[in-house]
Amino acid sequence: MFEKILIANRGEIACRVIRTCRTLGISTVAVYSEADADAQHVRQADEAYPIGGPRPAESYLRGDAILEVARLSGAQAIHPGYGFLSENADFADAVEAAGIAFIGPKAASMRKMGSKAGAKELMQAAGVPVVPGYTGEDQDPALLQREADRIGYPLMIKAAHGGGGKGMRIVREAGEFAANLESCQREARNAFGRDRVLLERYVERPRHIEIQIFGDNDGQVIHLNERECSAQRRYQKVLEESPSPFLSPQQRAQMGAAAVQAGHAINYVNAGTVEFIVGQDGAFYFMEINTRLQVEHPVTELVTGLDLVEWQLRVAAGEPLPLAQDAIVQRGHAIEVRLYAEDPEAGFLPGSGKLERLRLPAADAHVRLDSGVIEGDTVTIFYDPMIAKLIVSDSDRPRALARLRAALADSEIAGPKSNIEFLERLARHPAVVEGSIDTGYLDRHLDEFMPAATADAAADADLLAGAAVAALLAQERDTRIGAAASNDPTSPWAIADGWRLGHGGRRSLAFARRDQRLELSAHGSAGDYRIDGLGEAAVDVRGARLDGDELSLRIDGRMRRLRTLGDGARVVVHDGERRLRLDAVPVYRHESAAAGGSGHSVNAPMPGRVVVVKAAPGDSVEAGQEVMVIEAMKMELSLKAPRAGVIAEIRAAAGDFVEADAVLATLEKA
Repeated sequence: MFEKILIANRGEIACRVIRTCRTLGISTVAVYSEADADAQHVRQADEAYPIGGPRPAESYLRGDAILEVARLSGAQAIHPGYGFLSENADFADAVEAAGIAFIGPKAASMRKMGSKAGAKELMQAAGVPVVPGYTGEDQDPALLQREADRIGYPLMIKAAHGGGGKGMRIVREAGEFAANLESCQREARNAFGRDRVLLERYVERPRHIEIQIFGDNDGQVIHLNERECSAQRRYQKVLEESPSPFLSPQQRAQMGAAAVQAGHAINYVNAGTVEFIVGQDGAFYFMEINTRLQVEHPVTELVTGLDLVEWQLRVAAGEPLPLAQDAIVQRGHAIEVRLYAEDPEAGFLPGSGKLERLRLPAADAHVRLDSGVIEGDTVTIFYDPMIAKLIVSDSDRPRALARLRAALADSEIAGPKSNIEFLERLARHPAVVEGSIDTGYLDRHLDEFMPAATADAAADADLLAGAAVAALLAQERDTRIGAAASNDPTSPWAIADGWRLGHGGRRSLAFARRDQRLELSAHGSAGDYRIDGLGEAAVDVRGARLDGDELSLRIDGRMRRLRTLGDGARVVVHDGERRLRLDAVPVYRHESAAAGGSGHSVNAPMPGRVVVVKAAPGDSVEAGQEVMVIEAMKMELSLKAPRAGVIAEIRAAAGDFVEADAVLATLEKA
């Protein structure tokens, strides 16, 4: 076994690899960019070395810099994690050429899977089921039209060298083919530098089921059963689970055998995932092989009891597979979701910033957390905004779903916006609960997972009352603590009840909820209140008690129990199914007579780097006209003029880094 390895990655996966290495007594070497100097993977590794600037191309994609660190540190092997250089065959070759072991498949296997068209042809020749289609090199539009007509509609046009959901178009009738072909080729050319496409029959309402495989240097290939990843948004996985609620034992055995067959076809070594698309009739077809460890590998670990990173290390060190196929067992059910810094209500716009509060459930036999950040860390604009992977398991699927809901209810992220509420609605949606979701369901019905679709006036009123009471009780507690430490702890002013001579005084509260301001007033103290501002009539609260995070109270005679997750800057209450978050704001505010810059400027929606400026001072622009493009979180955002007018000022140039809400351009007043 290796004594020291280098991890050519960052964040959650780097921390995950470090954890297994510690168990095995292997020293770890981390590499980091300028943006990651204080990152958790840097602090957890035994050694860490800087390799360049904050952008991936300046650091984590620099194979030469990583190899130099491996030589300097004496690392015997390199684990690439996922993303970055993990599926780069040239890097794998360079690692081997340097006399260092690559903890992953051989470069030759990667190259065979590097082209979707070539991979499909290879699998078809090996007897693995593939979707009917066309993968030829002749890209004459007329020929492609004829092939499309032969395959039949609906069909999908796919970039042959694509990935990440780009370069894909669904065509439902012959007359739509030419325009979609041109659009797909243009996107493929811009994204991947090559515009070759392949055609394949489109499977309606498909399931996405993948099989984890492992191979060793002795030619053995086995599978570790399946993960279902059908809950997707824009071809990106949202929820993964094992076993699939869709497959029968016979289908599972057939898909496992096909995956092993695919592995043998490319002499596969180490961890890999064979991805299949599955029709509603149960027919399955090869999609691709991911030649690396998958983000969702913990799901397989929890149902098999195996450490896949340990298996990777052992195989890379020349050992045979630890178990044979008939020794692989599957127990219980596991589900994984990914907590992201993103805003689902703003089109899942990625977020960034300091994690002012990061509360996650305690890890135990049923709950696992894989994360690369802690409270106080910063989610940067340069990389994927994943905060943590939350993985739960139990004896069966209903219990695992219950564990997932409870774990999400106990999670709170403050700083950048997060997708926690979206995931909570997902975990309760009938399509997920019934196990009927297909890969396009979220895109077709996204509104069902947004707050407006799950609004309940009565539940909202109870949550609002609970939030107000939690804030009042917290105020009283803080006042008592302050008084106890003062020179006069018995002073009547130590009781924060708003009492005035002859009557119980009025206390005002103000909160922000999304873009709305909520102003309340309360009379009373010590858990008994009359609250105005929650509706047409005052709300009567009696017997409110805050015990740790548990709030119990009677609202107009009805007893409720709520969980509180907030801190001094915000109030978060949860009733077990829904959460309400209110940000505390000053009760009294200054209304500026000159307020209202709305419509007069173009602002950065998030921190990022300006890619291109498309307007100059003096230019006339129309409403919606693109003024600037910024890059953040590996995506480009188009910033447009809020109205027609004349550009007065441009405040950023291409290459500049800008903060969220920064004014980048102004318009002359109408």
